[in-house]
Amino acid sequence: MGVKIVETGLRDGHQSLFATRMTTDEVLLTLKELDKVGYHAIEIWGGATFDACLRFLNEDPWERLRKVKKVCKNTKLQMLFRGQNILGYRHYADDVVEKFVQLAIKNGIDIIRIFDALNDIRNLECAVKATKKYGGECQIALSYTTSPVHTVEYYVNLAKQIEALGADSICIKDMAGVLLPETAYELITQLKANTKLPIELHSHCTGGLMEMTYLRAIQAGVDIIDTAISPLSGGTSQPCTESINYALEGTKYDPKLDKDMLNIAASKLAKVKQKYLDNKTLNPKVLTCNPNILKYQVPGGMLSNLISQLTQQGALDRLDEVLAEVPNVRKDLGYPPLVTPLSQMVGTQAVLNVLNGERYKMVPKEINDYLHGKYGASPAPVDEAIRHKIIGDDKVITHRPADDLAPEFKSLKAQYKDVAKTDEDVLSVALFGDVAIKFLKQRIEDSKPTTIKLEA
Repeated sequence: MGVKIVETGLRDGHQSLFATRMTTDEVLLTLKELDKVGYHAIEIWGGATFDACLRFLNEDPWERLRKVKKVCKNTKLQMLFRGQNILGYRHYADDVVEKFVQLAIKNGIDIIRIFDALNDIRNLECAVKATKKYGGECQIALSYTTSPVHTVEYYVNLAKQIEALGADSICIKDMAGVLLPETAYELITQLKANTKLPIELHSHCTGGLMEMTYLRAIQAGVDIIDTAISPLSGGTSQPCTESINYALEGTKYDPKLDKDMLNIAASKLAKVKQKYLDNKTLNPKVLTCNPNILKYQVPGGMLSNLISQLTQQGALDRLDEVLAEVPNVRKDLGYPPLVTPLSQMVGTQAVLNVLNGERYKMVPKEINDYLHGKYGASPAPVDEAIRHKIIGDDKVITHRPADDLAPEFKSLKAQYKDVAKTDEDVLSVALFGDVAIKFLKQRIEDSKPTTIKLEA
């Protein structure tokens, strides 16, 4: 049986390359072809797509999902889900997590990839139970990174806990593209020896070595790999779907994807890509290989965010200083993996440290909350001198952070009944507050019939 392929171009591809700005119409453009390619799944939702639809595109992310589901009759739809963070940037109450999972599955999602930025299993429990309860396929991702504590043994132990939690499969989520070929071979060999679950590998081409890593992973017995169709591949995105398909053709790993369908889809998406190059949303910087990423551990989406932040501050020339500061911040905070929301938090702190000329002179609220234990347990101990500088002698919680959160859904539904007409709308408000409320109010306004006043 050949290796299975998950197509990521319509979610992670454009998220990594041009800040998740593809419109629903652009996503729908190639779905008829992609649905006939022979993928294991198409990643279509989650990550930053929900936020970008509401904040930048004036679109309803739920409507996008429903439209995609209408087209995709042959292929499972997959989403990325941040455990207790859902798709937002804080922990949400269990009732909101469960309701979101329920409605994601109802609206068309088949596979939910659930991860926690800190690999804190407690932050996965609610989402995993809900996925199983409502009939979804549950994949749990290991947030992969390197540090003195993130060893192969660490990940094997984590995988055993994940299997016990009830996952249907495991994903190695290498968001920074730092998994080296031989490490991948060893890690996957060990995971296959210690768990019965199918193993998927997700990575990024940022460091320039991912095709080599994918090949070694395949030789080690990985079951599924994540790739992106050619116009949305490479750079800070995933390896190219068509190239991998050609490389494995005729071997026992042959994915046997439909080349004609891929070719038609790629030609359409090439025009979409050109649009974002022309309007400068797609910065050519993110299309080039940057082996320094292997040193700095910065994921593609985080790199494009840093470039954007520094450009707005007129300080893009200080990018190398900020990249050099990222590992220092990470060490101070107990080596959190750089994945949303921790990647944004660490990145913003590194920018502030460099631009202010003094480390931790300014600290975002999220870093403050992290140091209070509100995101979960750090993989390694936090630098206590840094913690004390920022939060003083405040108490640090050691229990599951969501245990402190009262149910939110019913009260939000009552509070926003004038603008949130469906449970899906309520969840949009729960996750993105004012951004969602502005969108919903505008939608109501746009739906009102226009009256024409006739002159007497």
